Amino acid sequence: MRLFLDTSALAKRYIAEQGSDKVLRLCREAEQLAVSVICLPELISALNRLVRERRLSRPQYRMLKRTLLDDLAGADLCELTSAVMRGVIQLLESNPVRALDAIHVACAAAYGAEVFASADRRQLAAARKLKLRVVDVS
Repeated sequence: MRLFLDTSALAKRYIAEQGSDKVLRLCREAEQLAVSVICLPELISALNRLVRERRLSRPQYRMLKRTLLDDLAGADLCELTSAVMRGVIQLLESNPVRALDAIHVACAAAYGAEVFASADRRQLAAARKLKLRVVDVS
């Protein structure tokens, strides 16, 4: 299976929370894993927010960052091509999604994802409209 994770889904692979079990199962079943190029900076931002909130220590952050970078080295990274940007614009014009969420969905569609996983209901609805099979990991 060609699995595409948005940032909310990928985060559950590293931070134990509701939905983490679904994400880990999907990752085990996937033959290929893909994320958009914006996923890494979004997730690094979220992890640093947890450090600032003292919910994650600096050593924990460094370990998670190292694991994340190792995992992404084996993943397919979907670039922001002109075709993807056209898809983003179409999604924004026809769905109540935020710009970065539209980027994830457009990347998943361009990648040919067989499964799109997210914890964002609006993003999942937009992906369904594109006929992507979705998994809600919230």
